Amino acid sequence: MIGQHDKLGRFVSATVYIFSLKPYTEHNLAIILRRDFILKTIDLGYSHLPVSNVALGIMRMDALDVAQATKVLDTAADLGINYIDSADIYGGGQSSTIFGQALKQAHVSRDQLYIQSKGGIVPGKRYDFSKAHLIEAVDGELQRLGVDYLDTFLLHRPDALMEPAEVAAAFDELQMSGKVRHFGVSNFNPMQVDLLQAALNQRLIINQLQFGIMHTGAIDFGLHTNMQDERSLNHDGEIIEYSRLHKMTIQAWSPYQYGNFAGVFLDNPKFPELNNAMQQLADDKHVTKSAIATAWILRHPAHFQVILGTMNPEHLKQNAAGADVDLTRQEWYDIYFAAGNDLP
Repeated sequence: MIGQHDKLGRFVSATVYIFSLKPYTEHNLAIILRRDFILKTIDLGYSHLPVSNVALGIMRMDALDVAQATKVLDTAADLGINYIDSADIYGGGQSSTIFGQALKQAHVSRDQLYIQSKGGIVPGKRYDFSKAHLIEAVDGELQRLGVDYLDTFLLHRPDALMEPAEVAAAFDELQMSGKVRHFGVSNFNPMQVDLLQAALNQRLIINQLQFGIMHTGAIDFGLHTNMQDERSLNHDGEIIEYSRLHKMTIQAWSPYQYGNFAGVFLDNPKFPELNNAMQQLADDKHVTKSAIATAWILRHPAHFQVILGTMNPEHLKQNAAGADVDLTRQEWYDIYFAAGNDLP
């Protein structure tokens, strides 16, 4: 909890943060002043949209009823989360539908949120970046979400048959019609980004990637440069360095997972050293281990945005609290070591 000596700092932080919200309301100010932590905002790529550095991912919202989903959305808004991440395939589209119904009942309005969706994955057909499909994907999401436009639309996974000019035509039509304001990609490597970007009239501002304490391939190879071991292999290109140079925001999905959807590493007996190290830090900083996992990602100077996918309001509070935890360089590397990594 916030102590007496932190009151001035809290007031200053709240005052700065409140003016980044859209729009300013006394309700938002009251929420922030009683919150136990302050979320930070980042510029979303070249767009300069002031977005919270943690976002609410609604992939699992299809498991909730509208009342439960409304509570999750209200909790996120109360925490200062102003960014929503969806995709046309989440829950077969039901996740977006439930969100759209919940938004009508929540105490947060559409113009206070940045809403993102993704398209290009077709169950049974794999991937489809054709103009017709991308426009159909956006139209379907607008209807399910109950909104007139998306702030951002991402290509969900690379399509080996992508024709950049056809994607460019789709993006132009979506932007000129007012259906999508900004564009990005997900799970793309640097050369795939460059190939697509060369055909576009819009800047790609996001690349959504899996990243977290137990999914660090994007930084491992850089730390092992000029070493003769498998960690020095560059599997994905210099995606973090590329994103920093090109002012693309990296959104971290599944931040608490290990492997390829193998499970969560938090409180997992497979990772005793990591959990012990995280628990010690959590105790020192009066937060949960999930908050430490969030803070670890946000400590990186690439200015990640972390996608939080929990549908439990209390867990959402605990996870988001990591946005206000500052890790030292030593603490960051201690966690990296505890996850089973080493350095030359």
